Amino acid sequence: MCVTVTAALMATGCGRSADSGPGKDAPAKIDSGKATGKVVMWSMGDADKTLESLAKKFEQENPDADVQVTAVPWDAAHDKLTTAIAGGNTPDMSVIGTTWMAEMAAMNGFQAAPASFKSSDFYPGQWDTTKYKDTSYGVPFIADTSVVYYRTDLTTKAGIKGALAGDRDGYLKDLKAIQATAGKQNPKLRHATGLVMGFNSWIFWVPMVWQQGGDIYDAKTGKFTFDSPEVAKALEYYASVPKQGLAPTDRSDNVQGFRDGLIAVYQEAAWAGGSFHKDAPELDGKWKTMPVPYSKQPAGFAGGSDLAVFKEAKNPDAAWKFAQFLTEPANLAAYAKATGSLPPSPQAWSAAKLSEDENMTAFAEQLEVSKAPPAITTWQQIADVIDSELEKLSLGKATVAEVQKTLQSKATSIGTGR
Repeated sequence: MCVTVTAALMATGCGRSADSGPGKDAPAKIDSGKATGKVVMWSMGDADKTLESLAKKFEQENPDADVQVTAVPWDAAHDKLTTAIAGGNTPDMSVIGTTWMAEMAAMNGFQAAPASFKSSDFYPGQWDTTKYKDTSYGVPFIADTSVVYYRTDLTTKAGIKGALAGDRDGYLKDLKAIQATAGKQNPKLRHATGLVMGFNSWIFWVPMVWQQGGDIYDAKTGKFTFDSPEVAKALEYYASVPKQGLAPTDRSDNVQGFRDGLIAVYQEAAWAGGSFHKDAPELDGKWKTMPVPYSKQPAGFAGGSDLAVFKEAKNPDAAWKFAQFLTEPANLAAYAKATGSLPPSPQAWSAAKLSEDENMTAFAEQLEVSKAPPAITTWQQIADVIDSELEKLSLGKATVAEVQKTLQSKATSIGTGR
């Protein structure tokens, strides 16, 4: 455990140089030899058999290395990680949710990624999820973005041939055409599209701001920009969908609604397609995907999980070598194919031949234009405020102007943290 014993040590943090610390760390170094010794890694969610299988392969290539993978439930992961970092009692490495990277890097939790990892090997938005104060503190492992799923058996009855329009205005017209078939050509249909209410609804709205050419935060000035015209337009569009009765205003289960034909269209990540194949095979051939429609420029959300090596790692050299092994295109491809996740690098995407599935091509297009949310330590607090205000807007309990004012005021009050 890190123990501070003098004022000088307290100033520099556990005896590290005053030139080190969040945003100032030099890249970690790894030698050219094989990995040796024990590597303790935390993974998130249920036991990850695919990750464990890759660990065995790594051990075969590095006979003197021993990788121990421990699963940590997602609902306990954040507190477990921050407690471990604060106490200096971390494993060597971990899978880290991308929206946690800035917060934990700011806690001086991670080593800066070695220079051997090249940003050009990954989708730009995915690489940006590793950064805090322009320093990369990890390497992308699992990509995440969302696309539009649509039921072709329902949309064709609305006279739509193929995908819905790719521009926002045309897309809205198509939703209205679908809505007009509810209870008629499509007897079960209730709403043209689903709507995410509450937790994580910001994932679907913030890209609308980017699509307008704006942003919610200016990294150069360190100020929030919720009071911009681009934010107003994104809010107006977001509110227009439920206001026109095109989406339900309760917290409906979009997946079940899509399966049951209650909604024809909704936006979701790649896991939904796997779920349909597995749990609703009767829908095979009745749904397709398309990139998220946009206004001025395409944009989407970049999320997922990164790999990070802790400052207090007992065996950082072997940990980075395992991270390097896991992010080789062939291994990223193997992991993606086995788990149904998206690889964060174009090379891995090709190696996995994911584009042979026509429903995956929309994800490939979306990953090219996806962006990471602001790398600030208070992001989750800001995201919670956005979720709350979007719900008020969707329910007609606040106007666009009121939501803008509240977002700007509350975000400024919360600040950007460390």
